[in-house]
Amino acid sequence: MKLVELAPVSVFDLPMAELREHLRLGTGFADDDIQDPVLERALRAALDAIEARTGKVLFARAFRWTVQAWRSPVVQALPVAPVTQITALSLVGATGDVTPLSPADVSLEEDMHRPQLHPAQGCLPTIPMRGKAEVTFVAGFAANWSGIPADLAQAVLLMAAHFYESRLDGGDDGNLPFGVGALIARYRTVRILGGASA
Repeated sequence: MKLVELAPVSVFDLPMAELREHLRLGTGFADDDIQDPVLERALRAALDAIEARTGKVLFARAFRWTVQAWRSPVVQALPVAPVTQITALSLVGATGDVTPLSPADVSLEEDMHRPQLHPAQGCLPTIPMRGKAEVTFVAGFAANWSGIPADLAQAVLLMAAHFYESRLDGGDDGNLPFGVGALIARYRTVRILGGASA
């Protein structure tokens, strides 16, 4: 199983101004932009950390998911949420030959925690022996910062501030900054039986 982000979040969509305000950094100076690369790295690291801990995609963007076998011929849980659209589906043979399928061959069951693929009829497309299926989809809460749920947005700012402020002290101990755990708690997926049920 492999999940690839097809397009990173644009720097223009990152909440740089909001992070500056959160950190109480001064503005109006000639060298205002000298901190921008550091702020951008902190924000990207925070986004990655929150998305990894919750399994939720914040900014809407495209992903390609590769799987060698379906969990079930009639249902397959997707690796992240919320998924809003299946845009492409293809089967890849052992020799690399690609067979494009129609996204209409599957239906998407949208869910905040475990979105699922179902066959439009019968079973999910048969994956070739030693081959794989590639599913391209769009996932995310919103296209821009203002559409992201307030608790997740605050968690990102807290994480980014933590990364920014600890950048010179030799690293991070792996613990969440104060308050982040509570902010993301309701978004974390509880897996039962290792996800074997779907």
